Amino acid sequence: MRWRRNTLPAVLAATLSVLPSGRRNGYSHSGPTAVTEDSLSGAGGTAPAPDRPEPPSTSRPGEQGAHTAAGRPDTGSDRGEPRQRLRAWAELQRVSALFSVPGDALAGAAAVGRRPGRGTALAIGASLCLYEAGMALNDWADRDEDAVDRPHRPIPSGRISPAAALGAAGVLTAAGLALAARAGRPALTVATGLAATVWAYDLHLKHTKAGPAAMAAARSLDLLLGATATATGVRAPGGTGAPDNVAAAAHRGLPACLPALPAALVLGAHTYGVTAVSRHETQGGSTGTPLAVLATTTALAAAVLRESWGRAPDRSGTRRAEADAGPVARRLDTGPLGKVTDPVRLLAITLTGAYLRTAGPPLLHAALNPSPPLTQRAVGGGIRAMIPLQAALAARAGAPVTALAVMGLVPLARSLARKVSLT
Repeated sequence: MRWRRNTLPAVLAATLSVLPSGRRNGYSHSGPTAVTEDSLSGAGGTAPAPDRPEPPSTSRPGEQGAHTAAGRPDTGSDRGEPRQRLRAWAELQRVSALFSVPGDALAGAAAVGRRPGRGTALAIGASLCLYEAGMALNDWADRDEDAVDRPHRPIPSGRISPAAALGAAGVLTAAGLALAARAGRPALTVATGLAATVWAYDLHLKHTKAGPAAMAAARSLDLLLGATATATGVRAPGGTGAPDNVAAAAHRGLPACLPALPAALVLGAHTYGVTAVSRHETQGGSTGTPLAVLATTTALAAAVLRESWGRAPDRSGTRRAEADAGPVARRLDTGPLGKVTDPVRLLAITLTGAYLRTAGPPLLHAALNPSPPLTQRAVGGGIRAMIPLQAALAARAGAPVTALAVMGLVPLARSLARKVSLT
């Protein structure tokens, strides 16, 4: 009898030790079994995460104790914290890439021989809105794919709902078109084409062979938007009304942006290459694409420095300082490298070298080792290289002040890229 008294507690203790004890990883006794942490699906990972039996978590992958039991609210979720929600939206919108946008309009203004003005500012605002609309729409359209390849992104991680991302895309598109309308009907026409291209790319063309061409067209249209808004936004000499309210503006209309077409094509070609590389950033494995884009980048740099793309645009009705840019632009066309003693020419050469230095090495590394991390670096380098390319195009057009202003965005973009990923 004494043996039974001593043995029974020991048997009960051994039995209880093999039963589930309380909650582990946020699950109750009746929930799924605990899942060990997988380093491949952490917040910074890019490799596909293995299949899991539980429903998607509303917390960041890789955080212990972040899962919640079915039917129970997550009191510690990032969704309820304003600072974390702000960071989630910053990641969704790729705010570190925003600094590559204003240079489009500024380079377009320089290409048509105008100083940045009210129309340029409106074009920049419209471009920023449409760019952010495209970012939100991109993640909404890729939410199922990101749940496998990038579970740390704001939508698959549950920090932003798909409905909120789609709503933001719609609101930002409307805001962009409204700002473009303030710059005149010609600018609104270009902005409408830009918005249609962005939505078509995100919803369908992205996964087709036409994807890189569509993205290139969007960047080219963005530069032409700045050129059109600037050219048609200049008041006539002695006039009092806005030019888009008179017949003269309608006569100028879209042809006013034609001098900016070569610059738009250069920027579009660069964007085509970056987009082509980005199609391999989650899986890697492409050696030929980075090499081809590296060759294209070198050819574009040579195109910026080559002889004239055409005569300087008509500057009638502009200020004296703008008219003086004509001889500067002509001096840039005195040979493949122009007069190397010309300060403006030296600036154009320096900025073109900065473009090659930013885009070239990451592409070469991705070609030598086409892994997902190095491919993503090549994409990020291509995005950052847009700023010196825009500045070089502005200097090429004889607008050194505009070129330096564009390059002033580089430190801001670099500092923000350390906090929010470009891709």
